[in-house]
Amino acid sequence: MISTLLIIDAMNLIRRIYAVQEKQSGETESAILATENTVCNALKKLLHIHQPTHVICVFDSHTASWRHRLYPNYKKGRKPVPALLKQDLDRIQDLFFTMGVESLVTESDEADDLIATLADKMAKQQQKCIIVSTDKGFYQLLNTQIIIYDYFQHRYTDALAVFNKMGLSTQQLCDYWAITGISSSAIKGVEGIGAKGALTLLKQFKSLDNMLLQPTDEADKRLAKIHQCKADALLTKKLVTLHKSISLGFNLKDLRYTHTAIKNQ
Repeated sequence: MISTLLIIDAMNLIRRIYAVQEKQSGETESAILATENTVCNALKKLLHIHQPTHVICVFDSHTASWRHRLYPNYKKGRKPVPALLKQDLDRIQDLFFTMGVESLVTESDEADDLIATLADKMAKQQQKCIIVSTDKGFYQLLNTQIIIYDYFQHRYTDALAVFNKMGLSTQQLCDYWAITGISSSAIKGVEGIGAKGALTLLKQFKSLDNMLLQPTDEADKRLAKIHQCKADALLTKKLVTLHKSISLGFNLKDLRYTHTAIKNQ
């Protein structure tokens, strides 16, 4: 029997829902209560839509990660979690638990790496995994077993959709971001090479490693910049590549979901 693990990028979901409530009610308890209700309704809908055999909500720990230590400017300038919402996260996790859904958070890892580890374990066991998130960083995980679902756009993304949209395989994405950088995380790429240039290079050389193996050719300005900024490009690739080997301390059976949990509420 094939299992389906539904992994919810909890803060991605909660912060987007809270942003709507905050716009309507300001930073108030009313906004928090409305967020709780809307988030729980969203979880119910996700469980109904996907009918998973297993489910987990993964939360960020809000502490500095290995990426911050490696690159101090990581996510610099990003708006922090509003204080009232941050204080309410334990309550939201408790509400999820009453719905039969466990939450996962650690003090040493980022949610993205935890999600990547869980998804990779499922794929290696030839089981299905659905990641609920709007974060494009998860595109690198996509394969025949792993897909992404955008709750707000009601849209699935798979490896073929990424190729059709970007002209790149999922295996090339980290190399692409190593060149372009990711502005939302304040990660710089190779200066002077934009998205179009990165795509051209990858179509020609297939990977960043292959680019670095080429002899320096000043006539090819893009390739010359890759060589000049080798250290920066390799650092960025390390930052954008998700870790898949985090020790989780539990088994898949611990995440089994019983659909009667919702019906009995």
